[in-house]
Amino acid sequence: MNTTDVNWGRFHHKVLVLQGGGALGAYQAGVYEGLVEAGLVPDWIVGVSIGAINASLIAGNPPERGVQRLREFWEGVSARDPFVPPASLNVIRPLLNAVSAASAAAFGVPGFFSPRFPPPFMAIDGSLGALSFYDTQPLKATLEALVDFDLINRKGVRLSLGAVNVCSGESVYFDNTRSRITPEHVMASGALPPGFPPVGIDGEWYWDGGISSNTPLLYVVDQDDRASAVVIEVDIFSSAGALPHNLHQVQERTKDLQYASRTRFSAHRIKELEELRASLHSVLDMLPPEARSHPDVERLAALSTRGEVALVRFTNHHDTRSSDFKDYEFSRATVTELWEGGLRDVRSAIERQAWRNAVELAHGIHVHDLTPVQPPHQEQTP
Repeated sequence: MNTTDVNWGRFHHKVLVLQGGGALGAYQAGVYEGLVEAGLVPDWIVGVSIGAINASLIAGNPPERGVQRLREFWEGVSARDPFVPPASLNVIRPLLNAVSAASAAAFGVPGFFSPRFPPPFMAIDGSLGALSFYDTQPLKATLEALVDFDLINRKGVRLSLGAVNVCSGESVYFDNTRSRITPEHVMASGALPPGFPPVGIDGEWYWDGGISSNTPLLYVVDQDDRASAVVIEVDIFSSAGALPHNLHQVQERTKDLQYASRTRFSAHRIKELEELRASLHSVLDMLPPEARSHPDVERLAALSTRGEVALVRFTNHHDTRSSDFKDYEFSRATVTELWEGGLRDVRSAIERQAWRNAVELAHGIHVHDLTPVQPPHQEQTP
């Protein structure tokens, strides 16, 4: 199976966009393995939170080693609960997942974060210990072991990591085309309060970029209007879902909508911008030839056109029965299920040739939604 017949090579860039979502990020790793199988290796990766960690593991290793490093990371963070129950125990899977999530909350996650002692309410105001429940120094050690930051900073693959400035509230992107990337930049993108502390970089303090925007699609489309790109967006929270039946499902659905809503906003905003761009192009065409050489007109003309964009979207619909704690439930069973689900979704999309069903979002921008036709966990509403 391959995707060569759709000529992805005609695009200037192959961009991978990874949103935040904690343990759900294992789905992204599975999607990436599927993309590598299909020969779609990105030259630009944009990540937020867990997406930033996955992005650094991919960009910070040669293509042939990226999947291996991702597997080492996800096997490491699920090492405390390595038991994968047989199918005969599926009936108690929600209980096992709840115990796993409680273990992560109480004892932390290996290679990722550990609980603070003393706890933050006993720490001195203004100290890092007073600002979060967990210490993320284990993550720094993991990144230093698994990611080649010298390779990242040689800029063979562009890497952009979303964060938010704690004091100014400004959404920022650490980009290896503009500054040197270190483990602290990755940690800043994933510093979700109050669990994790802010990360200081060059005198400024940063939190998780998902607080501002969990799906950094607009950042990608705004960077270079004239370059064409295939943008592969991997969403791990779904904006579509069933009507909740209990309070746990209410909390889960709320979390899905909170972190998936930016995807819908981005699509509407892109459509609006492209319609304005088309209108500008039409107006400029009405100008007499002698006016088109004016510097202001030339600048507007450059803004009025853009390269072709194919937005390829995968959305995680795999229900691991982890309810509203699914983003911090790091059992090996759940991590494996999500990874295999992402890989299976890519293989299924290729087999079904799902990319041929495109919807025009705006002129020159087409959306290819490769999510399975019938999501596995979708239930009928009562």
